[in-house]
Formats: sequence, structure tokens, C-alpha cells
Amino acid sequence: MSKSKKIILYTLLVLIAIVNVFPFYWMLSISLQPLKAVYAYPPQFYPKHPTLDNYRQIFVKYNFFRFTINSLFIATIAALGQLFTCSIAGFAFARMKFRGKELLFGLILATIMVPLEVVIIPEFLLMGKLGWINTYLPMIVPSFLIGTTGVFLMRSFYENVPKELEEAAVVDGASPFMIYWRIFIPVSRASLSALFIISFLINWNAFLRPLIYLNSKKLYTLTLGLISFVGEFSALWNFLLAGAVVSVVPIFTVYLLMQRQFIEGITSTGVKG
Repeated sequence: MSKSKKIILYTLLVLIAIVNVFPFYWMLSISLQPLKAVYAYPPQFYPKHPTLDNYRQIFVKYNFFRFTINSLFIATIAALGQLFTCSIAGFAFARMKFRGKELLFGLILATIMVPLEVVIIPEFLLMGKLGWINTYLPMIVPSFLIGTTGVFLMRSFYENVPKELEEAAVVDGASPFMIYWRIFIPVSRASLSALFIISFLINWNAFLRPLIYLNSKKLYTLTLGLISFVGEFSALWNFLLAGAVVSVVPIFTVYLLMQRQFIEGITSTGVKG
């Protein structure tokens, strides 16, 4: 690549990076300013007198610590449950033989095209009959049962596991579940880590189900806590964006801790062993 092409390429990459990073910078900047400074004109692109009072207010006055714990609980339990159900379903579709396997897998993939809004009304009626309204169960249990992306991810990975490992276990008298638990789970840690991050992110950012099922404010998640700063005619932007920064921190932390496993897990599903 010539020097001029490199300059053009790097310039484009820098511009793309600025476009992607600027909203996060602006969010952080507003979260460190009082409300009066937010509406100042011309706008302040950096806080002249930064303050952490917005963060103190959302935790002390608006109980954001409780909302954070609630979101962490739901996202973690739902993600862990999805690891088990998606991995065992992926194992079954990849390595077991049963009638209608391909048809069933195709039907599962087809559910990707069905938006949540289509099924939310019958789901709400079902949850009401089960007595699960105003509990965390409607946010957790569907994640155990609905994980199309996870099933596809784990099936793709398990199809690449050498058959010799499975055959050796069969010779030793291992049952299908023991083969899954003792062989396939240990070798799929990277894919499971990737699935955990994806599932955690989806459940952490969930809004519609918490909005519909949770009535008690002490059960609110962070996403519901954030909309409490938005009124009919105005919004407390300093508190809202301080809460948004708080909501980003756990996701960013999880990704930093597991980024190597996440990248390995995503790339390994497309590599034939």
C-alpha cells in the first residue's frame, strides 16, 4: 500500500473513531456538569467546573445503587441459565441424531424474525396466570428458554470438535450427558464466554419486559431508573447521563475482563477443526 493510500485510510479511521467516541465523551462531559451548564449557549464541550454531585444525587436521592444491583442480578442469572440451555441444545443439534433435527433447528432459527412485541401480549397473559407479575421471573425464565443466537453459536462450535474425543468417551462407556459435561464444556470455554457476554448485554439493556412486568420501584432495573429522569416536557439531563455512565461501567468491565475469550469464541465458530 502506497504512503498516500495509508494516509487516506488512517484519516478515515480516525474520523470514524471520532464519530463513535464523541457521544460517549459528550455523555461523560454532561454528567460532570450542573443542569444550568447543560442548557448553556454556546454549549460547553468540556466541563469548566466538573462536579461529581450528579453521581452522588442519583445514588443517594434516586436509589441507583438498588437499580444497579437489580440489573446485575437479572442479567447474571439469565446469562448463566442461557449458558446451560444453549450449550446443551447446541450439543444435541451438533452431535446427536434424532428425527426432525434439521427441521427443528430451522424453526428455532426462524424465531429470530419474530420481534418481542409480537409475543409480549400472550406472554403477559401467561405470566399473569402464573402469578409472576411484579417479580423477576418474567425477565429470567424466558432467557433460559429463548436463546436462538446462543444455540446457533454453540452448535457451530461443537460441530468443529474432533469426533475422536467423542468416540474415545463412548468406548469408555460415557453417557451422552457425561460426554457433554466432561468433554464439550471444557473445550468450549471461549465460546461460552462469548455467549455469556452477549446474553449479559442483552439482559442488562432490556427495557420492554421490565417496563411491563415491574410495578414496584424497589424492583426497578437501571433502564427503568433512567426514564424516571424524563418528564413530559423536560428531562434532568445531568442526572440522566450520569445514570447512563453508571449503566455502561459494568458492561465495559465485563468486556475488558473477558475480551480475549470473547474474540476467541466468536472466531472459533467459523474455523473447521
